[in-house]
Amino acid sequence: MSASSASSATASPRTGSPVAVTVIGGPTALLEWAGLRLLLDPTFDPPTVYGDGPNDLQKVAGPAVAADALGRVDVALVSHHHHEDNLDRAGRAYSLGLPLVVTTSLGARELAAECAAGHGTATVIGLEVDESLALDSAPLVGDAVAGHAPRGARVTAVAAQHGPEEFAERLGPVIGFLLTAPGEPTVYVSGDNSSVDVVRAIAARHGAVDAAVLFAGAARVPAIDAPLTLTAADARAAALALAARRVVGVHVDQWTHFSEGRDALEREFAGLTSPAGGALLAATPLGERVELAL
Repeated sequence: MSASSASSATASPRTGSPVAVTVIGGPTALLEWAGLRLLLDPTFDPPTVYGDGPNDLQKVAGPAVAADALGRVDVALVSHHHHEDNLDRAGRAYSLGLPLVVTTSLGARELAAECAAGHGTATVIGLEVDESLALDSAPLVGDAVAGHAPRGARVTAVAAQHGPEEFAERLGPVIGFLLTAPGEPTVYVSGDNSSVDVVRAIAARHGAVDAAVLFAGAARVPAIDAPLTLTAADARAAALALAARRVVGVHVDQWTHFSEGRDALEREFAGLTSPAGGALLAATPLGERVELAL
């Protein structure tokens, strides 16, 4: 594979519905795919400090788009529910009012219990790594979601390593997502993953992807001397391993523990072009809907 372009194995034009993304801030983005509108790791709180110790998390900017301005949202894909920078208070409340939430098995148990206690109406489904969910199955996901999903649409949970492996139990379970449907672009969402080897294993198992939404920012906390999400350099390596035709970078702003910003991603991806034409890293100004050329 050339260091200046994505793999020629994905060079043929893609068919199917357009894929569009609106980056809202932090890890949060609205993804339009195959007729569905999916919200990634919802965070809608105003600037807030969570916790009062050395590992507290501080959000320094509110969302670029308010939750009530998003229009129809079918599904929340929550990579993990127990860190506020991936599901904050307002994001949690909003998600539980959607038709469907897909997250880890642990997250599903806890969020479903909140719904059962009267704090939401969502169908909440948990997936283990390599489990998949038929998004066109009304008995599983409800009529509202299935009615917008094309035949054969599936979301599959894929592995994510949230920092050094020895801290996995302490940091809790995290998953990424793979969106597939016959005739539609394949989309990978990394979630809070810091390992390029994990991405290489996903590519080996599932093949190349059309679009990759990569959580970068090299998140760090004082208690762990290592990045908890992809560095910019590792995001570049991950994109090439996936032979992605277009990359969307998120998780690079609005929180103080993100040690690298959007500028670091842009430097690493400079000169990388897509078989679909143009820069491999999509320009995604906050709050603007961007249709991805695939």
